Amino acid sequence: MDPAVLREDMVDGLESAAKDVLHDEVVAVAMRDVPRHEFLEDDRSAYADREHEVLGTRVLAPSTAARLLQALALEDDHEVLIVGAGVGYTAAVVAEVVGETNVHAVDISRPLVVEARQNLARAGYDGVLVDRRDGADGLPEYAPFDRVLLEAAAVEPPRALLEQLTDDGRLVFPRGTQRQRLEAVSADGGRSQFDPVSLAPLLVEGEQSGAVERNRTAREDREHAVRRAESRRGWEQDWIEWEESIGSQ
Repeated sequence: MDPAVLREDMVDGLESAAKDVLHDEVVAVAMRDVPRHEFLEDDRSAYADREHEVLGTRVLAPSTAARLLQALALEDDHEVLIVGAGVGYTAAVVAEVVGETNVHAVDISRPLVVEARQNLARAGYDGVLVDRRDGADGLPEYAPFDRVLLEAAAVEPPRALLEQLTDDGRLVFPRGTQRQRLEAVSADGGRSQFDPVSLAPLLVEGEQSGAVERNRTAREDREHAVRRAESRRGWEQDWIEWEESIGSQ
């Protein structure tokens, strides 16, 4: 079947009463224009509302992508940073709204950066900048940004990303761990909550796919310290408590 027809069917389905996901006409038009099959191998399943696995990462289902993009409240000429480039599809939809040279995307996985660049070029969005970075650091060279989309879950958004917003900027991310809810944070600290979502957590160096050697990460160090503290018994714990009582006097 013609991919253009499949795109129409995909967006119509998201706008239908059954799905009731897509309400923003700007996002709907952009999703009708982006050839999603250029970002996934199977042309037909590319337009099904389900996730895909590519190079160790989850490619968001169209309904999830729509939720994230609507929460951004994109406007023409916005400067946008996407943390978690993945295969590049979300960046392409954003580029349809704000212009491809206004879209910057980063990913901690080098193979995914290469994949996203190739996909975007093939789909006609080679003006989108894709770089290999630790997403928690953002992209300070191109800041400030009107919108930042964090395509990974976190308890709180990284400080660097908030600092790279314009004065009236907005950061959208899935807040939480096991139970997540989409949240928008404005530069002045205001917060808005949206639908429940389920995304993978924000990765730190060494956890990404394609890493040559998996080093100890900061997260592992913290978890190890907590386990060690909780496992203390006998005289060692008594000694620690005695020292704390002395220090508090």
